[in-house]
Amino acid sequence: MCNSPQEQGDIDAVDAVPAIEADASSNSADSAYEESVNESQYSTSLASSVINYKYENGRRYHSYREGSYPLPNDESEQERLDLLHHIFKLMLDGELFRAPVPPDPHRVLDFGTGTGIWAMDFADQFPSAEVIGTDLSPIQPMWVQPNCRFYVDDVESEWVYRESEAFDFIHGRGMAGSIRDWPKLYEQIYKNLKPGGYLEMQEYETWVRSDDGTLENAKFIIEWQEKIDEASKAFGKQMNVAGLQKGYIQDAGFEDVTEDIYKLPQGPWPKDKKQKLIGRYQMAQMLAAVEPFTLAVFTRSLGWSNQEAQALMAGVRADFRNPKNHLYVIVRFIYGRKPLDK
Repeated sequence: MCNSPQEQGDIDAVDAVPAIEADASSNSADSAYEESVNESQYSTSLASSVINYKYENGRRYHSYREGSYPLPNDESEQERLDLLHHIFKLMLDGELFRAPVPPDPHRVLDFGTGTGIWAMDFADQFPSAEVIGTDLSPIQPMWVQPNCRFYVDDVESEWVYRESEAFDFIHGRGMAGSIRDWPKLYEQIYKNLKPGGYLEMQEYETWVRSDDGTLENAKFIIEWQEKIDEASKAFGKQMNVAGLQKGYIQDAGFEDVTEDIYKLPQGPWPKDKKQKLIGRYQMAQMLAAVEPFTLAVFTRSLGWSNQEAQALMAGVRADFRNPKNHLYVIVRFIYGRKPLDK
């Protein structure tokens, strides 16, 4: 089996998660399987430089702090992010988070908010909370709940919230590949939480796994994920860092840090009905994710041509579509509390 560069430190925790039992009938392609794998208040003052998006290899990218984030922000990517949000809610049985947040949070921050869908759902669920979403791209809806606001901001810059603006809950999801200095990020989060406030990170590994050895058949995926690791390190913002987050959060001073680990199947191969449904959605999400996670970092950091990247991506998608490959990724929900006496 091809091991993740970060796998050794948490192998016991991952092994404690039960293996996903495969549906024997999923090993052969059928029509159902084939069908499943085919692909009001806006508080940002938008300067022309912010919405003057950049285009590269047929995809659209942010212009604010241009080049600092390697994934696109076009409509295809927005649809993928919304689908991923749906998958996470299915994993959590409709919930938005795992942390034991009190029922009456007053100020909530969702950094790297993307389309803003998590922030808007949270604002619906907690109408008395003031929910703020920040992102490099102003791609969120203009008409949202009165208790939800969006700002264009770079989470890696110095945070400028006043002490009176401290948050009860800070949430981040899918930030791997976005952050150069994780300890600094958690230092700023800690500083801007109220005593007793919670942080939750929801991160998925970019390293594909299998419990039955079928990953060894996915040669293109093995090459792809090794190159993603190499390219993202060269870019300065490593993608496969989900397994490091618990340690970073503990080192920042948070207490009662908890990590919940889930196996997210890549395709409708599991026997369990819920896992099969999640895998069906995840297959569509993953096929859509291959290009965003590849193009910019491969062409910018590794010097690949668009044609070379497209050739590898075609093989990767074929590996994901192969019903004999019982693949999954690890998703980690890591949450902790700022001590009351801080």
